[in-house]
Amino acid sequence: MLTYSFDKAKGPMYLYLYKCIKNDILSGKLGPNEKLPSKRSFAQNNGISIITIQNAYDQLISEGYVYTLPKKGYYVAALDMMPGTAVDAKVDYDIKVPKEDVYECDLSSNRVNPDNFPFSIWTRVSRDVMSNMKEELMQISPTAGVMELREAIAEHLKSFRGMLVDPNQIIVGSGTEYLYGLIMQLLGREKKYVIENPGYKKLADIYKQNKIDFSYAALDDNGITVEELEKSGAEIAHICPNHHFPTGITMPASRRYEVLAWANGGRGRYIIEDDYDSEFRVAGKPIPPLFSIDACEKVIYMNTFSKSLSPTIRISYMILPVHLANRFYETMSFYSCTVSNFEQYTLARFISQGYLEKHINRMRLYYTKQRQFLMHIIERSALGDKCRILENDSGLHFLILLDTDKTDADIERSLRDKGIKIKALSDYYFADSTKSKHCFIVNYSNLDENRIKGTLKEIKNTI
Repeated sequence: MLTYSFDKAKGPMYLYLYKCIKNDILSGKLGPNEKLPSKRSFAQNNGISIITIQNAYDQLISEGYVYTLPKKGYYVAALDMMPGTAVDAKVDYDIKVPKEDVYECDLSSNRVNPDNFPFSIWTRVSRDVMSNMKEELMQISPTAGVMELREAIAEHLKSFRGMLVDPNQIIVGSGTEYLYGLIMQLLGREKKYVIENPGYKKLADIYKQNKIDFSYAALDDNGITVEELEKSGAEIAHICPNHHFPTGITMPASRRYEVLAWANGGRGRYIIEDDYDSEFRVAGKPIPPLFSIDACEKVIYMNTFSKSLSPTIRISYMILPVHLANRFYETMSFYSCTVSNFEQYTLARFISQGYLEKHINRMRLYYTKQRQFLMHIIERSALGDKCRILENDSGLHFLILLDTDKTDADIERSLRDKGIKIKALSDYYFADSTKSKHCFIVNYSNLDENRIKGTLKEIKNTI
């Protein structure tokens, strides 16, 4: 007769009994086709009610662990394919999960200081949304995102970037990496793509994982060239004209028109314009994007709130030319929007009530001061005589050229051993990485002022 102790039972009694019997079946204590006690005898032996036994048996039957024969009783099902492991046993499959290294100072990180996020405002807006939009929050979002957010983004782009956009051209998604996948499907995986060299290494990984045929195009001082685009034989150019990563190059107007002419010169050619941190231009207003001067519907514009708010807010958007927007709704509207309504409506209110603009203005001032502070410290440190700062007008990083005979890899390795992470520009080349030896990236979005002087001293001693 089965006997269990119910002294430690938590929650409904029948669930506890169900788990005990299931565990005995999975562990092999109860064998296939073995008869279980009748409800009456089981209840009497364990001092519990018949209805508790009935509910436990019914749950086991519904899951296929037990079967019943009329007028004969309950039996353990034959689970030939079921592993003989107890449900409460600890398992370890030795899965190799990459571990993130921890550094005392990380000059390559794009994280933001949590003190700069407007938590109080975000909380207030979020609470207001949950209190007053209960019905909207429970409705399924349209494939492109809720209209209120797309209208807020369109109005923001109009005032901030001088872009006139129909909200239905805007597609909202959980991060640019997800949107890249939509673009590949929309334009066709058989197309050949080209990306900038040096450039964003993760982008190459994404294209490789999706088995996209792509190549690299070298840059000059004004960005990607038409000669390189033509040489690549590509139909889709994925570029960052407003602030190339990692060199910081801003493409001038004359080059922009040349690149647009390239796109117009071939059937099926498009430009993916990644405008990832256009809000943080140090001097003057942000440069108008390619999308705003494109008269032939050849530019797909992409942006994210990861830079303006936080990398952990996985909300990005793309703006499709009209004919591609129609194609998207005709062929891909079965996709669900990957951003929850709670986040979409909160961000929509955050933008439309003017909080995003105020936050960006405050952060532009903050980052400008951080940039000036860090440059001042570098120039007056012991490292000042052994490096040259390569300035650019936008973004949250700049480059420093070190006076050293050591290789970039040796410098990175030596500093890593000292708890300092720094990335060389050569790390972002797909080819010809020797062109930018001894040039390193310094990101100041989450600068630790208490450690920077010691870090600069360690760099000086390393080179």
